[in-house]
Amino acid sequence: MLLARKEENLEDLKIINADNLLYTSLGETEFIIEEILPIGLHIFCGAPKVGKSWLMLDLCIKVSKGEELWDLKTNQCDVLYLALEDTHQRLQKRLFKLTDEIGSNFHIAIESNKITNGLVMQLEQALKQYSNIRLVVIETLQKIRKQSNDINYSADYGEISLLKTFADKNKIAIILVHHLRKQDDSDVFNKISGTTGIMGSSDTTFILEKKSRDDSVATLFVTGRDVEYQTFTLRFEECRWNLLKRSFQKELEMKNAPEIIYKVISFINNNGKWQGSATELLNALEEKDITPQYLTKILNEYSKTILSDNKISFATSRTSSSRLVTLKKDIEKATEKIAETVIIRNDNDNNDDDDSKSTHH
Repeated sequence: MLLARKEENLEDLKIINADNLLYTSLGETEFIIEEILPIGLHIFCGAPKVGKSWLMLDLCIKVSKGEELWDLKTNQCDVLYLALEDTHQRLQKRLFKLTDEIGSNFHIAIESNKITNGLVMQLEQALKQYSNIRLVVIETLQKIRKQSNDINYSADYGEISLLKTFADKNKIAIILVHHLRKQDDSDVFNKISGTTGIMGSSDTTFILEKKSRDDSVATLFVTGRDVEYQTFTLRFEECRWNLLKRSFQKELEMKNAPEIIYKVISFINNNGKWQGSATELLNALEEKDITPQYLTKILNEYSKTILSDNKISFATSRTSSSRLVTLKKDIEKATEKIAETVIIRNDNDNNDDDDSKSTHH
């Protein structure tokens, strides 16, 4: 009888058909800092005394003010900073050096409960008191974990997943500041202290690394589920990490993208707008070597990257007899960069060997 009552309370799985998901245009991921910090749970790692606290405090200040960080726009909101390794006096001295003024939407606490002993409830109360909190920074992860010698994947993943669930439910970003191992490794992300469960449970991972302790230049490595792999070369000047250079893999994506995407870009650049079935679009492009299903998938896959960069919007809709594809050029926002992108692609193709090109079916 008890088992029967439990089964009655179970909800059905919320199922979506794969074909609908494949061809459906979904809303954009919401970011607190554009391109690097979306809603969700994130890990920020660095060696001791590398300058993590200065960077976290500066980041919190800029988000609370809505100021740019490294030329990236921030979504202004209330910020909660759990500086669990600091004192009010130390934080005040840092604030003196980083800003002349600060608003009442930047909130600080220097004590909290552990993850498994009331921290989530404390965060819930904070969100009730300050409803516009969208960013929570917790420094450090070790301060909110239970003391245990049992280090395993399940424990790491399980504890951090509690905070990820909370972040997703409340549509906020949580940054957990953590340490790196002392051991060297060719893959910087393997240096995270603990098991792979820590990185596995997070949406984005940040690694701040210097070549030597007394070096003023560091590299910030960024990778994540909703974030393109990229690096920031930073210099520590006047208590702040300033941007020297940003590098990312977008160029690789452009070079390796299927040729059909560039045929579509040229076609829309010439025609402005097109609507019809994928089969009709392939006929208009005089392309016979790929399927309509593959074309629709590729357009959806690159709709928020290469098509968007070329100011082309993509959408699909159903009629009683077929699925329509709509491609439209945003003339007003078009810039010379569009033509440059296609030219660069064509130049790269001319340098490639013919046998490196593949046909998709």
